[in-house]
Amino acid sequence: MTDAPLEGITVLDLGQIYNGPYCGYLLAMAGARVIKVEPPTGEGMRGRRGGDGLLSYPFMMLNGNKETVTLNLKDERGRDLLKRLVQHADVLLENFSPGTMERNGVGSATLLEINPRLIYGAATGFGRGGPHRDYRAMDITVQAMTGVVAITGNDDEPPLKSGPALCDILGGAHLYAAITTALVRRARTGKGAVLDVAMQDAVFPTLTSALGAYYAVGGNPPRTGNHHQAMAVAPYNVYAAADGHVAIICIREGHWQSLSRAMGRPELTEDPRFESMKERARNMAATDEAVEAWTSTLPKAEVFRICQEHDVICAPVQSLDDVLNDPHLLERGALAKLAHEHFGDVTLPSTALRFEDVEPPPVTLPRPLGADNESVYGGLLGLDRAQLEELAGAGAI
Repeated sequence: MTDAPLEGITVLDLGQIYNGPYCGYLLAMAGARVIKVEPPTGEGMRGRRGGDGLLSYPFMMLNGNKETVTLNLKDERGRDLLKRLVQHADVLLENFSPGTMERNGVGSATLLEINPRLIYGAATGFGRGGPHRDYRAMDITVQAMTGVVAITGNDDEPPLKSGPALCDILGGAHLYAAITTALVRRARTGKGAVLDVAMQDAVFPTLTSALGAYYAVGGNPPRTGNHHQAMAVAPYNVYAAADGHVAIICIREGHWQSLSRAMGRPELTEDPRFESMKERARNMAATDEAVEAWTSTLPKAEVFRICQEHDVICAPVQSLDDVLNDPHLLERGALAKLAHEHFGDVTLPSTALRFEDVEPPPVTLPRPLGADNESVYGGLLGLDRAQLEELAGAGAI
């Protein structure tokens, strides 16, 4: 096994909620030393469980494998500590509202003066510049501004947001990509960088099918539920099974022929309504009815098994409980089960960034708030316990 790809890189993670912390988690799982910098009261998601003092699951999911220190950006001595830490850091990431760090006297220009090799990564909803710079950005508002909400749902019903926090997580993944790209450039030039990664920019490419439909019809396409956005592919839907639902799609004529045989109805390929993709899309309701007449008689696992045998693109619709216990994800190490003193067993993700010759580190639970104040401030800045106690008493950490 070789060293982890980001071994030797030190990251100051000022991320909050989902976006920044996910980027920090990816960096940690790639081997970087990630120091989570939290206010003395803790990052907002740390205890969002109703005031019982226990970690929220989202915080556990995104903040394991990091060290943690407390630091008050509103306190002059706290800001001084951050400036001193930056001298030892390769990367600082944050996803505050634009201008927050500048208002506290620790903006990107100030920090790069201290450390010109620093990679300063800022994740925002709409970017650090432009007319929408100061808009408040949460996942649902970015989904709304990006067109995701407008195209989701059924045309005769109100639009819907996407269930997953896709803007936050895609923003975090793009920030990771920008940071690692900047590290490659720094290795070549020695130059640091200021990165501006907007969730809206990161989410826009997910509109590929919808935009294809937009240009095909010459305007806003209708919401199409589980159907193809351009209503040009059939079958393409989620179908009822005897014990749940399955997703089936046929994108080539060979897929439809295979599905017809799988259903025991090879004659459907000769039916004029179904003889081509164009005709199946034109007769979409009849196509769906024919498919569901078969799927509804079988358990979803059986539908999936038969489709796999016939090389038909299909998947069972898995519940969250199914996904948390998915034997495939557990076997390949994408998920890990950890014992927690209050929750019992919890399932947490590893990393989607895999190297053939590098084993990802074991998934760990987040550290208690400020657990690494002594080791980080002592090890990097030379502060002793008495100095740390004095700083804590003054509210700086």
